[in-house]
Amino acid sequence: MEEWFVYVLKSLKNGRYYVGYTSNLERRLLEHNSGKTKGNKYYGPFELVYKEIHTSSTEARKREYYIKRQKSSRFIEGLVGRGVA
Repeated sequence: MEEWFVYVLKSLKNGRYYVGYTSNLERRLLEHNSGKTKGNKYYGPFELVYKEIHTSSTEARKREYYIKRQKSSRFIEGLVGRGVA
């Protein structure tokens, strides 16, 4: 069974958060930190500050969408305060 991850990255440049999901967390973090992602390539480097493991891409995508819908750094900081799961 493949694992899917919902993750939160924090920009070390401006302190902003980025939420995403992937099946390969190590590769995705490398992509973010090497500037291969269009939306935030100028805001790296990033550090992984939170992750959740899910059993399907659908489940992970729904959770990512839920977190993004909150539009609240306070909500994300609450997740991050629990540490990297």
